Amino acid sequence: MPRKYEKVIELLPIIKEMASHGKTQQQIANELGLANKKVVWNLLYRERQKEIQGLPKHRSRKPAKTLQEYKYENKRLKMENELLRDFLLLTGRK
Repeated sequence: MPRKYEKVIELLPIIKEMASHGKTQQQIANELGLANKKVVWNLLYRERQKEIQGLPKHRSRKPAKTLQEYKYENKRLKMENELLRDFLLLTGRK
């Protein structure tokens, strides 16, 4: 009787070895007692995708800014504000 749920990721080395020896996915599934060959196919497909891409698809956070970068940005924005205030005073808009 086939298993309904299996942690197939633990069987990955065994499945890869069996596949390298020329066994079909159906034969591998039968020997390991898995439901069908689709379980083996999905596992091997996921591993191939990981090898191709190298990195997971999830997005990661942007690298955190250092304190020095924040201080530099703050200084630059203060200078920009000062220039804009001077410009508005000279043009008579404020």
